[in-house]
Amino acid sequence: MKKLIIGGLSAMFFFVASPINAQDNDKVNYSKEELKFSKVDASPMDLALYRDQDDAAVARVIYSRPQKRNREIFGKLVPYGEVWRTGANEATEVTLYKDMKVADATVKAGNYTLYTIPGEKEWTVILNSKTNTWGSYEYTDKEDQVRINVPVRQAPNTIESLSMAFQEAKNGADLLIGWDNSYVKVPFKNAN
Repeated sequence: MKKLIIGGLSAMFFFVASPINAQDNDKVNYSKEELKFSKVDASPMDLALYRDQDDAAVARVIYSRPQKRNREIFGKLVPYGEVWRTGANEATEVTLYKDMKVADATVKAGNYTLYTIPGEKEWTVILNSKTNTWGSYEYTDKEDQVRINVPVRQAPNTIESLSMAFQEAKNGADLLIGWDNSYVKVPFKNAN
């Protein structure tokens, strides 16, 4: 019995000590070659996913999450009345895995860019067919598939990072987009 305990302690010491040696060996092996990795992005990428009752993916949003950092967001950092990429870095991407209705417009399954035009009382929400864009520099309304207005709502608490999430709604889901002290709901409904 004592041998098993000592053996177990010896094995545990070996496994705990081995990673330290492995790290030291890595330094020796790679001392001539420096590994460079990028820093964590100030506005990290995230995604929101909407699944139906059968757990099948219906819609996905990929976006970057800028931080408030004691700044005045809407009307200042994000100007009112101007097209916004709805995030940071690359423009926000929406993938629909099946045809959906956004307000009264039917949108075919596929990839789209989500732009918004924030206002004090309402936002214009745009699904645009030009994808893989950085910022909103390449935006043109000629490629708009949907353009709807949604009311601005007061958030119950300050939202430090731009956040998006799908919330179940009748016959579909609402995409919630919130930052600072406000949020909007974008209705996505089943097309059939």
